[in-house]
Amino acid sequence: MGWRVPFVVVEVYGPSMVPTLYEGDRLFVRYGATVRPGDVVLLRHPFQQDLIVVKRAVERRGGGWWVLGDNGFNRTGDSEDFGTVPEELVLAVARLRYRPRRPDQRSIGARLSWAVSALRPLLPDPEASSRLRAL
Repeated sequence: MGWRVPFVVVEVYGPSMVPTLYEGDRLFVRYGATVRPGDVVLLRHPFQQDLIVVKRAVERRGGGWWVLGDNGFNRTGDSEDFGTVPEELVLAVARLRYRPRRPDQRSIGARLSWAVSALRPLLPDPEASSRLRAL
């Protein structure tokens, strides 16, 4: 029987998922998890398969997923550029977001505020799914 790592930690780069995720955030992702509309997912870019991107799975369309970034002002590298992503390119579902403490967060209040908000679950967001759904 093979042993599987339940979660892998990856780092976020770029602004396409703001305000949900910021550059430098860490994601605990689960490979092979069932994708549901509204999930934050890791996928191989359909045209640059050595590039792994983080997007929100909005809806299933014809054998694949329509994926979009949460940042309406900086939507790059999503289904508006490349269309539906085939199922086999959707690699993992993000389950938790960890935001590292910034060096300027030195006061007790800043550290407490960080401690309360540093770790958040990334649950499927059906409202985001309907808000981002392409026509």
